[in-house]
Amino acid sequence: MKLQLFSLGLILALGCLISACQKGELDPNQPGNLVPLTVDQDPSLPSIAVNGTQLHAEAFGHPDSALLVVIHGGPGADYRYLLNCKAFADDGFRVVFYDQRGSGLSKRHTKDSYNLQVVWDDLEAVIEHYKTHAGQKVFLLGHSWGGMLATAYINANPGKIDGAILGEPGGFTYAQMREYLDRSHGYSLFSETLNDAVYLDQFLSGRGDEHEILDYKFGLWAAADGAKDSPVGNEGPLPTWRAGAVVFDALFSIGEKDGFDWTTNLDHFDTTILFVYSENNTAYGEAHASKVSSAYPNVQLFRVDDAGHDMLSFPRGWANFYPVGLAYLNSLK
Repeated sequence: MKLQLFSLGLILALGCLISACQKGELDPNQPGNLVPLTVDQDPSLPSIAVNGTQLHAEAFGHPDSALLVVIHGGPGADYRYLLNCKAFADDGFRVVFYDQRGSGLSKRHTKDSYNLQVVWDDLEAVIEHYKTHAGQKVFLLGHSWGGMLATAYINANPGKIDGAILGEPGGFTYAQMREYLDRSHGYSLFSETLNDAVYLDQFLSGRGDEHEILDYKFGLWAAADGAKDSPVGNEGPLPTWRAGAVVFDALFSIGEKDGFDWTTNLDHFDTTILFVYSENNTAYGEAHASKVSSAYPNVQLFRVDDAGHDMLSFPRGWANFYPVGLAYLNSLK
């Protein structure tokens, strides 16, 4: 029901937009007409300049406290749905949020400029930007794709991270990710979710450089995880600012073409990680959580009850997760 109302609102809004465009009043390709402005278009947004790009980013808590870098999912989502994690700042951590390159409200780039290495380099640049002293501990909290990104970084730099919380990462190898996606996004041809998402294709089509249109359409697809017929078990659509369609396409295409395996060096990371999965995501479950997390030598596996894939965003899941997450971080601080 929530997705139906959400989609109806989008359709009505788009109808008004199309009508306005026909009268010459609005152009969906003009910044701010269809989706929110990015940091290079709106200087009032909090941002940092690192690694040759401009990222939407902000931090909470004392600058000298242990860093907790929050890494959102996608690729192409934004950190708005993870803002519950600000609570860690009240318990002695410096909590850093950032929209990844080409995602959320961060600056957009061309498809051919993206590769996996630049994503890892951005994460390192974010850490270095907020780090205030050599002895400052660094923890990663990655959700979904963010947990995959965190693991890829740890695999390449096992000595630079002091602990990690990983929430239902799809997989650390291409085969694991593909297996999970086949279960979690194998919608029926006639499902309400798919019909709502593709309905607007008849009105808007975008080329590779038309980020506003492409991001708008990708946002509709992303909302499908909040549908009642989705196996991921969420309570409804997530709060988001703006989706990143081009970076999603670029990184997913690289994965499909080249594959990946981010487990080759994890045996050198002997610190325990906290690996969390949800009760209501029927596409994931304990079996997949155990398979994926087994690449780490030491794992604390925790099921977040009464929650779906986005267990860190909705009240019941967050309430069940937070005490466990805080205890884990305090044990390593």
